Amino acid sequence: MDKYKQAAKSLDTLVDFLRFGVSCAHRVGLYYGHGTDNVWDDLMALVLGSLSLPYDVDFNLIAQARLTLAEKEHLALQLFKRIEERVPVPYLTHEAMFCDLLFYVDERVLIPRSPFAELIKQHFLPWVADDERVTRILDLCTGSGCIAIACCEAFPEALVDAVDISADALAVASINRARYGLEQRLRLIESDLFTVLPTARYDVIVSNPPYVGVQEMQSLPKEYSHEPRGALEAAHDGLAIIEAILVAAGDYLTDHGVLIVEVGNSEHAVMQAYPQVPFTWLYFENGGQGVFLLTAAQVKTYFSV
Repeated sequence: MDKYKQAAKSLDTLVDFLRFGVSCAHRVGLYYGHGTDNVWDDLMALVLGSLSLPYDVDFNLIAQARLTLAEKEHLALQLFKRIEERVPVPYLTHEAMFCDLLFYVDERVLIPRSPFAELIKQHFLPWVADDERVTRILDLCTGSGCIAIACCEAFPEALVDAVDISADALAVASINRARYGLEQRLRLIESDLFTVLPTARYDVIVSNPPYVGVQEMQSLPKEYSHEPRGALEAAHDGLAIIEAILVAAGDYLTDHGVLIVEVGNSEHAVMQAYPQVPFTWLYFENGGQGVFLLTAAQVKTYFSV
């Protein structure tokens, strides 16, 4: 930390801090995957977010802005945490973008980064034949509530239930629900998947559940160690929660409903476990993989007990 404090004394402007941060980051080899994919965008988000500046500001207009002593000390600490402790930027600024919406995040929840954003913007078309028929949506393992809230924005007439086993995660989701004034349309439910979920039928069930196996957890970059382990890791080589969703989802889907689940790098394991199931693996123009879709009829055919 001393190196950052000392450097801050000789840095005066926003661009000074950005240049210094990029140089330090290059030396240690940071990982980028929590909302950015390169050092420049990562540290730009850190600098702007730490100073409560809008992310869409023209940086050229403020690059030479001189900082106060308090701002310098704050940025020095933020850079130290990001570069030396490998804390992802959204945990330092407590802000993350998802589906063009801004969300509060902290270390009680995963940082939003799911390819679900692309599906939601498209109103799940063509998989949902008529988006006006979507009146109820269920988001399992909601975390920060970002997917559920984005669904509320995309389907303004729909009611959305968001479920998580973690009371801490739901506390964060509640903050975000209040930010968008969705108390009347978005219900937050503390439950282990469907365990205490009230009986209902949903047109769309979405989930980004824990799907990382124990071995894969050990190989993840250090940045992931700041995220709640229970929101990442699952037993049975990452399949335990996915299996539970598949077995129970049929009882909660309407006849025309769809189940969409992100499984990430566990895609191959899912196909190996269920070679007879005709999963539709979705393609994303903006990047992302490991998301499958099943119709209600398919879920009931292959997983009803």
